[in-house]
Amino acid sequence: MDFGEDAELTALRETVAAIVKPFGGAYYTERSHAHRPTSEVWAALAEAGFLGVNLPEAYGGGGGGIVELAAVCEETAAAGCPLLLLVVSAAISGEVISRFGSEEQKLRWLPGLADGSHKVVFAITEPGAGSNTHRLATKADRDGDDWVLTGQKYYISGFDEAAAVLVVARTGVDEATGRARLSLFVVPTDTPGLVAHPLPVAAQMPEQQFTLFFDDARVPADALIGVEGEGLRQVFHGLNPERITGAAICVGIARYALGKAADYARHRQVWDVPIGAHQGVSHPLAKAKIETSLAALMTQKAAWSHDHGLPAGEPSNMAKYAAAEAALAAVDQAIQTHGGNGMAVEYGLIPLWGMVRTLRIAPVNREMILNYVAQHTLGLPRSY
Repeated sequence: MDFGEDAELTALRETVAAIVKPFGGAYYTERSHAHRPTSEVWAALAEAGFLGVNLPEAYGGGGGGIVELAAVCEETAAAGCPLLLLVVSAAISGEVISRFGSEEQKLRWLPGLADGSHKVVFAITEPGAGSNTHRLATKADRDGDDWVLTGQKYYISGFDEAAAVLVVARTGVDEATGRARLSLFVVPTDTPGLVAHPLPVAAQMPEQQFTLFFDDARVPADALIGVEGEGLRQVFHGLNPERITGAAICVGIARYALGKAADYARHRQVWDVPIGAHQGVSHPLAKAKIETSLAALMTQKAAWSHDHGLPAGEPSNMAKYAAAEAALAAVDQAIQTHGGNGMAVEYGLIPLWGMVRTLRIAPVNREMILNYVAQHTLGLPRSY
């Protein structure tokens, strides 16, 4: 067992941190309050070639894997500027198109994902389905050489920043089980019949959420990704990377929040001693640090497992669970350590709380992860 990182991965982390540090928490806070995209950070990472580290070199990517992409996600967050769309565009869409897309689809979409010139977001969630993917109602019907999409998706992150959206839709029914046959389509955001409405959320984040309406949105036959009816299997190839990179962002946010809290606790004095000298302050921060380090280890294991073609469902789910719990505790304790200043815009902690609280729910909530572990790891009866 080797728990060390090679020089190349260490250099990647250091370079990403150096690129994002000049923007930092103040930039992220300002963009979060305004609900404006973090376009400058995205462009800086694109120029350095880090947005497509997991994509094949033949299409402009770095030729790495989820280990490298998770490192980019973690270090941007640890520098104070977490990028949610790295999870959506690079981890899900990039992985799915790389694995299942046709040569024409790869040539059309992957170079832009790699150089940052466009994003491809992901649409699976529906109001009537929740976590039950088999109840998706959005459908795609064949009409000559085209597909016609009808239905609704919601909580779609970053649609306003995207060139296309990867859509999960019903294309039939499995006669043996009665469940929907699902397929994947890459749909340009300017497709006639596709309408997006902003979905206001209370969390302060740069990325906006949207409800999408497909009103006979027509796309050509070559919009289908992979094999018709195999969409669920294809989606799961992107869901483990989604959970891993989401966990990496949580680890990075926790590192950033704990760094700010420790610095404040070292310098803030009450009754002539730093508040960090008191165990009531130091012990919760130490506990949060331990939990963050444990989550980081599981995140690295999950990324390594995925890249080596090993079963990654269990470690990916565990990493996402552990990292979201650790990050939420770390940010909350950082707020508590700052006292009233924890609520001040100047210190930039509340937007981070909104991000990690969201990541505790999405892309898969903690309860469904517990269901997964109970059923698949412990062999307990299915509860739903």
